[in-house]
Formats: sequence, C-alpha cells, structure tokens
Amino acid sequence: MLLTSVSFVAVGGFLSNQIASALYDERFDQFSAEARSALISTKAVFRDSSATDRDTTSRLVLDSVNAIVGSRTNAPRQAMLVPITGNEGLFIPTTVTQDGATAGMLPDDLQQAVIGGQDVYWAPITIPVTQDGDPDAPGIAFGTQVQLPPERSPYALYVYYDLSSMQATLDYIHGVLWLAGVVLLLVIGGVTWYVTRSVVLPVGHAASVSEKLAAGQLQERMEVTGEDEVARLGASFNRMAGNLQDQITQLAQLSQMQQRFVSDVSHELRTPLTTVRMAAEVLHDARDEFNPVNKRSAEILFDQVERFQALLADLLEISRFDAGAAELEAESVDIAQLVQHAIDGARPLAERLGTDLSIVSAGSRCIADADARRIDRILRNLIVNALEHGEGRPVEVHIACNPEAVAVAVRDHGIGMTPLEASRVFDRFWRADPARARTTGGSGLGLSIATEDARLHGAWLEAWGLPGEGACFRLTLPRHQGAELASSPLALPPAASEGRAEAAAREYRHGAPDGTGTEARESNATQ
Repeated sequence: MLLTSVSFVAVGGFLSNQIASALYDERFDQFSAEARSALISTKAVFRDSSATDRDTTSRLVLDSVNAIVGSRTNAPRQAMLVPITGNEGLFIPTTVTQDGATAGMLPDDLQQAVIGGQDVYWAPITIPVTQDGDPDAPGIAFGTQVQLPPERSPYALYVYYDLSSMQATLDYIHGVLWLAGVVLLLVIGGVTWYVTRSVVLPVGHAASVSEKLAAGQLQERMEVTGEDEVARLGASFNRMAGNLQDQITQLAQLSQMQQRFVSDVSHELRTPLTTVRMAAEVLHDARDEFNPVNKRSAEILFDQVERFQALLADLLEISRFDAGAAELEAESVDIAQLVQHAIDGARPLAERLGTDLSIVSAGSRCIADADARRIDRILRNLIVNALEHGEGRPVEVHIACNPEAVAVAVRDHGIGMTPLEASRVFDRFWRADPARARTTGGSGLGLSIATEDARLHGAWLEAWGLPGEGACFRLTLPRHQGAELASSPLALPPAASEGRAEAAAREYRHGAPDGTGTEARESNATQ
C-alpha cells in the first residue's frame, strides 16, 4: 500500500505538471498573439493621432483602453496606461485603467524593460482580488512603450489577462486526480486484503504448521477449504505430514520394541546365567581334581561366564540409557579421590601386566558436582583400556582443574590408534581390527556407557591417538551442574613432550561446543 501510494503521488504529479504545462503553453501563445496585436495597433493609433489638447488626448486614451478591454478573448483582459516616471507636464499624469488596478502589481523587471525598449514584453503577475476570502488570481501581463500626442510623451501601455478560469480548470483536474488516486488505492487495498487472505495467510499457516511438525508436534495439520491451488497445497501438505507421522511412529515403535527386547532378554538371561555361573564356580574350584583337558575347560568356562555376565550388565545399563531411565545423583565429590580409588582397583591388573601406573596432578583437591558411581565407572574403564593396550609401557593419569572445570586424562604409550579409529572408538561393539580375536578388551560397550555417563554430567569425553605413540582419553567435567563448558584445564594429550604428536593428530570431542569431534558425534547420532 505504501509503494502504491508513492507511485500514485509520482504519477499524479507528473500528469498534473504535463497538463498544466500544455494548457499554459497553448494559452500563452494565444494571449501573446492577441496582446501583441492589440498593443501594436493601439501604439499606431497614438502615433497617427492629430490630437492637440488635453481633452482630446484624454478621450483618445479612454477610447483606446476601452477598445482593448472590450475585445473578444478567451480570458478576461484589462488594459493599463501608466505614465513613465520623470515626465512632468504631461496630458495624462495618472494611471488609466478600467478595473482600478495599479501599477504596483506589475513586476519591476517588466516595467524597466518597457521603459528601456520599444518592443512588446511580458511577465507573469498576481492580480489582487478585492473580495474578502478569495485568493489572488494568477495572470500574465504584456507591455510596450507608447507616445501620446501632441508632445509625443512616453507612456507604458500594459495588457494583462486574468487566468482564474485556467487555475480553476487545473484545480478541477487535480481534484479528479486525487479522487481517482484515493479510489484506486482503496481498490488495490481491497485486492491486497483478498490476496493476503486467500494466498499469503494459508502460506503463513503452512509455515507455522511446518515449524510445529519440526518441533515434534506430528499431529498438526493445515485447514483446507475450497478447491483452488492453495487448497491442493494444503491437502498435499497434510498427506506428507501424515506419511511422516506414520513413518516416525513406526520407527519409534520399532526402536521401543528393540530396546524392550534387549532389556527383556537381558533380564531373562540373568536367572539362567546365575545358575550357570554357580555351576562354573563349582567346576572351577574343583579343577585341580580334573585331568588337564577338563581342567582347562573348567577355567575357560569360568572366564567366559564372567565375560558374559559383564556383557549382560553392560546391556542392561545401555537399555536404561536408551529408555531415558538413567538419572544423575550428583553430589560434591573430590575427583582426585575418585581417580585414586579407580587406580587402586586397577592396580592388580597393572602389576600382572608389568605396567607402571602413576598420577600426575597439579593440586591435591578438585571438587565438582558429580555422580561418584558413574565417574568411577568412566575412570575404571579408561584406565583398564589404557593398561590392556599400553603394551607394558607406563600409563599416566593427569588431573587438573580451574574455577569452571575439572579434567582427567588417561595417557598410554602403547599401540595407539589412527584419527579415524579415534573418531569411532566410542561406537558400540566397535573394534579397530574387526578380524582381531577378542583376547583383550571387555564387552565392547564400556566406552559407549562412559560416553552416556559423561553426557548426563554435561561433560566432554575426548579421544586422541597416533599409531605407535599411544592414545589419550580426556574427561572434562563442569564443577557445577548446569554450567556449560568452554575449555578444558588439560591439553590433549597433556604431556608437553608430545608437541609433535599433538600437532599431527586430530582431537575428537563428544559433546564439545567448538565444532571438533564432528565425525564422532555423527557416528553416535547414527546409533
């Protein structure tokens, strides 16, 4: 509507200017010819007159002025004879005019041109109106110098036209243009309202419904009325939304069935597994009485039952995460004490593997709000993995904290892993070498569970590695629940001597806000 109004004003101004210019040019040419003819003929009358006294000259002047005024023209015309300043003793000492006008309404430029030349000159003027409340009328004046007998004294003879009728015509045209503009503006406003109501509003409604669908409100639908293209669009949109809802519902039901199946199978296996384990323990305790073959079978049975039980426990934990039943029981704990407790639990494995397990800490206490059971599970998993893959080389556990976060990094110097392997190490049941037998490692769910535990805390769990130079896992916890992490107190890897490896390797972060770890997050999203 604003653009239309501006367009109307521009077009109306252009049309008004063109009409006024055309009308003025046409009338000016006509008035100029008439005035020039009247002035020249009157000038000739004065020149050829044989008047010798004042009365005869006065009568001649009045008759000539009345003749000019009485001529038939398309606009009111008046004449004015004005004595030129400095002429004394003349027969006509004052202005002669029929309507009582004065020389004061004539522009100075016109008067000076008439005094100084013999040609016919013109200029626009404003004619004063004696009636109260009426505006002054526009006009145009033509003038030339004449000489009155008998002394041939110079006088200024003017002819001027009243252009009030032309102005009234222009005012009428302006009124018509304004009225037409207002009517057209109202019509366009009605059309705009109709288009908005019939097209734009349904499109806006479709955008609102699509936003609700994207937010998870799958039951939202568009209102369809009529049989036009917009109605067809709404019907197609509703069919698309219905198909999406059906597919998403099927996928959700399938996911729930899978989760329930894993949970039910895990629970159902606990009872027979407990019986099998009791029998395996009996056989394991009595293995010394068996022959070597049976003794070895009893030991293998016992180890695999233990492994099966650990896998079952991990499956149950994963099912709780998938079902959204995992809850965080946070309290103020000393992360350094949790690290020491996890190391004490892994000390027998380190001694059996001949690995030096040590703590590198910048302080004695690092207090944070955390679930001690889950943090201990993460740390035990990281430390055991480092011992199993460290090839007997030293394993360091680094601890650091700042006012916003606490970080624990487990660094080994074993076989290491490639950046691609580091990006997938948190996937469920993933192994760097699928053909490698599971002689080391646990159920394949430990790091996945650790990732879920870290996500419950709003923490980062990151992996780094280079083949032949070892691997490093870093856990960064916010010191207060609900706070967002911006950085970690520890570098990855934390050892200063490994600047070359750090520059060559890539970091993979789970849940980090800085854009790193994209591949790892995409892998977890695929799960």
